[in-house]
Amino acid sequence: MKRTYLIGLILLSFFVVDLQAQNAKSPKSSSEETIGDLDVKINYSAPSVRGRKIWGDLVPYDKVWRTGADNATTVQFNKDVTVDGQALKAGKYALFTIPGEKEWTVIFNNNPDQWGAYKYDESLDAIRVKVQPKEHKMTEQLLIDVDPNGIISISWDRMRVEVQVRQTKTE
Repeated sequence: MKRTYLIGLILLSFFVVDLQAQNAKSPKSSSEETIGDLDVKINYSAPSVRGRKIWGDLVPYDKVWRTGADNATTVQFNKDVTVDGQALKAGKYALFTIPGEKEWTVIFNNNPDQWGAYKYDESLDAIRVKVQPKEHKMTEQLLIDVDPNGIISISWDRMRVEVQVRQTKTE
């Protein structure tokens, strides 16, 4: 009995250590900014490059990407906004992207509670925005940020994309 208990305890400790190591590879991260009375909150898991070829390999071109690791990345707005001029209601959205060599599609999807992009449903897209990727300084760990000017940026490896968020004016 004691031997079975000891073996179970050892196996459980290996499981916990392995789970912690997996989480360390793509730790949970967030970015928040208040712009006037607009609150923007982003939650994501941040994978690292770790010597891998990212664009066109780990993250294939022209396919929907969860824009992070683990759960779908989420973006939340407390007020109605425009994203690169397109209207988007206040709420919480899954942030997906379709990376391309010369153009990306940034997607705000109405189903924020999903794992990865495995059950991504295009019919639930609130808006899609086309952006141009830019060469950027090396960023080892994925960084999704919002700055005080309302720029949401996605930086990873040697690439960066940006969208402009503005609160919708009310009369």
